[in-house]
Amino acid sequence: QVQLVESGGGLVQAGGSLRLSCVVSGGTFSMSVAGWYRQAPGKQRELVAGLTGGGNTNYADSVKGRFTISRDNAKNTVYLQMNNLKPEDTAVYYCNSVLKSPTGWSMGSYWGQGTQVTVSS
Repeated sequence: QVQLVESGGGLVQAGGSLRLSCVVSGGTFSMSVAGWYRQAPGKQRELVAGLTGGGNTNYADSVKGRFTISRDNAKNTVYLQMNNLKPEDTAVYYCNSVLKSPTGWSMGSYWGQGTQVTVSS
C-alpha cells in the first residue's frame, strides 16, 4: 500500500526556515510529478510548488524566491525548503505525487496526511 509521510513542520518565527520532507513508500514505482500544497484555515488548498520528473519547477507567486522544491529519487523523497517564512505561510502542508509503475503506467495521485507549519510574527 502506497503511503506518503510528511515531516519537518513546526513552529518558527517570522524570517526563519524549515525543511519539509515527504517519503513515498509501499511498492515498486517511480515518482512522476510531485508537489507541495497547503491549506490555511477557511481557505482552499493551493499549490505551493511543483516538480516534474524532468526537473521543471513551478511555484506560487507568494513563495517564489523563498521556497525550493527538490527530490531524491533514490530515497523516494520530496523536499520543500522554506526560507524567510512569513505569518501568512501558516498552513497545513500536504505532499502529493503521481506515481508510475515500472512498466510506465500511471498508478494515480497520492496524498500525504499533512504537516502543520506555524509562523509567528
